[in-house]
Amino acid sequence: MQTILKVTAAAVLLATGACASKPKPVEDTTPVEEVVTPPAEEVVVIKEDPVVESSIAAGSLEDFRVNVGERVYFDLDQYRLDSDDQAILQRQAAWLASYPNVRVLIAGNCDERGTREYNLALGERRANAVKEYLVSLGVSASRIDTVSYGKERPVVAGSDDQSWALNRNGWTQIVSGATS
Repeated sequence: MQTILKVTAAAVLLATGACASKPKPVEDTTPVEEVVTPPAEEVVVIKEDPVVESSIAAGSLEDFRVNVGERVYFDLDQYRLDSDDQAILQRQAAWLASYPNVRVLIAGNCDERGTREYNLALGERRANAVKEYLVSLGVSASRIDTVSYGKERPVVAGSDDQSWALNRNGWTQIVSGATS
């Protein structure tokens, strides 16, 4: 009987333990100061272009050729300036504004196709289109001369699409006033 009592007592203890609720945490009634954390400031990192030493003299022929661009390119049988051409000519106009003593010669060139007469006339229209655009950007017309070489002075030798595309151009050449 003692075993039955022990087992019963153990069962009662287990049953009461299982039904017992967890003790409630003691609430602290002390007022808490609310801490407001300001939002983190956005950090803006500004990268500066590295300073590159250049051996190119400002205002020189090489400066114009390398940093500005001396040629614009035309489509077949066209003398219309597209947005890429206009961007180059805008850089040319800005450069020429910085060096007011510089005079230029604009040569209109064509690919080898077509007659000599046709290409000379087309080259003239190309050279004049370049001149007119530079003048519209504020370059004095008295500083610009034009010439058409037609198909007589190709940049690239060859009878393929790539060669022809490179030979259809307007070439701005500095003839005087550049620094050495």
